[in-house]
Amino acid sequence: MKMNRTTVLSALVAAIVTCLPMDRPAAQSPPTPDQVVAALKQNLAESQKRLRQYEWIETTVISLKGEEKSRKQQRVYYGADGKLIKLPVGEPQPQAASGGGGRRGGRAKERVVENKKSEMQEYMEKAAALIHQYVPPNPERIQKAKDAGNVQVKPQPDGKARVELRNFVQPSDLLAIDVDAKASNLTALSVQTYLEKQEDAVTLAVGFSTLADGTSYTARTTLEAKAKNISVVVENSGHRPLAK
Repeated sequence: MKMNRTTVLSALVAAIVTCLPMDRPAAQSPPTPDQVVAALKQNLAESQKRLRQYEWIETTVISLKGEEKSRKQQRVYYGADGKLIKLPVGEPQPQAASGGGGRRGGRAKERVVENKKSEMQEYMEKAAALIHQYVPPNPERIQKAKDAGNVQVKPQPDGKARVELRNFVQPSDLLAIDVDAKASNLTALSVQTYLEKQEDAVTLAVGFSTLADGTSYTARTTLEAKAKNISVVVENSGHRPLAK
């Protein structure tokens, strides 16, 4: 599930914080959509540089009906061409042997299991492709949402703010960005959307953390496909400077 999640990070922090001065009086109106969009578009290109100085471990866990089905770890870093490189860590876990029931019964069970795996994989690929249209947010889509009057900035308690972009990719969806203006940090990003039908809901929740040097990064991403009882959790940890 290649979403290039880290590229959204610094852009949104710098962009929205630019529009949210730390000492802004409570009575002052929130930044306008024009200000937010201009800041986002200006900082989006610059934002991709910061985490390129690091490498880290990405752990991906896929669960079905609350039961873990797969877990893998990858070493992640940016290549010279600016694209993410992911290398497997450790050896894949051996698959459990098929149960009894005779040779024919065993083969039938194997086919059922393989079919279910294939269906789940296909579904998650579709869900990941859809979410990739939201993260990182496309500047053209941001502009389009603003022009359509679908961008709203909502001040929150304790110096926080939420930027909501509705109908961002498809009708009735929602991309929400939470910012801590005092700490100059992006705290969360969430997506509410769907595949084909609105009842086939897909959600994405992204939590962020900060390295010792102040660099923010995507700490945990959770994708939920409730119609299929599938969840994918991706955690990034162990950041260290990339060897030159």
